[in-house]
Parts: sequence; structure tokens; C-alpha cells
Amino acid sequence: MRHYELLFVLKPTLTEEEMQERFEHVKGILEKNGCEIASINDMGVRKLAYEIEKFERGHYYVIYYKADPAVIDEILRNLRFTEEVIRFLNVKYVNKGEIANWEKLVKGTFNKKEEKPAPKASEETAEAPAEAEAKEESAE
Repeated sequence: MRHYELLFVLKPTLTEEEMQERFEHVKGILEKNGCEIASINDMGVRKLAYEIEKFERGHYYVIYYKADPAVIDEILRNLRFTEEVIRFLNVKYVNKGEIANWEKLVKGTFNKKEEKPAPKASEETAEAPAEAEAKEESAE
């Protein structure tokens, strides 16, 4: 099983029910072909970089999944015939670094800064007088 990311854009003219049906249809295509869905990100309606089929906006979805490489062609073929999908992009993650990034994306921690541990009380008191002296010198 390989790691994949599927980004697809639905037409913005769809109602909420139609949007949900189309999303479930795409999700069903993945599940029918034996894919293991790890995470789903509904990015909402966004402005497109350029006009597609006279649409300036689209509803973006991202699905992170694992699949056998043999079923990818079938998945992409089904997406091409889904009229409400105006664009899609399927990305394969191959090497260890890419797979590590895929796992961070699945957990939702990719762009979050790692929190530094709070300094110990003894470190705070040792630094505080030095900082106070530096402030006094700069004020003069």
C-alpha cells in the first residue's frame, strides 16, 4: 500500500445536499477500490487561480489515503467522468521524508510550530537579573 493525497474541486453552483452527495460519491469510489482513508479535509469554497469552465470559485476537498498502485488508474478514470468535479490532483508520496510529511498532514500538525518547553523556575530567576541590568544600561 502506498500513500496518496487526492485534491478535488467541485462546482460552486451545487447545493449543500448535492455537494455532500458528490463528496460521498468520490469517497465511495475510493472505498470501493479498497483504499484506506486516513484523513479528510474539507477546505470549503475558495477562489480558483484561473477560470475553469466559466467558474471563478470552487469547493475544495483533500483526502489522504493508502491504496494499492494497481487501483489508481480506475480511481482517476471515475473522477474524469464525474461531471461535478472540475479539477482533481492525485499525489503519490514515495520516500521516507515525503511519507513523514504525509503523516503530519494526516494528523493536522504539518505547519504548526513545535512548542518549546517552559523554562524551569531556576532558569527564570537566573536570567531575570541579567536582563534587568541590560535594560538599565540601554536606558542610560
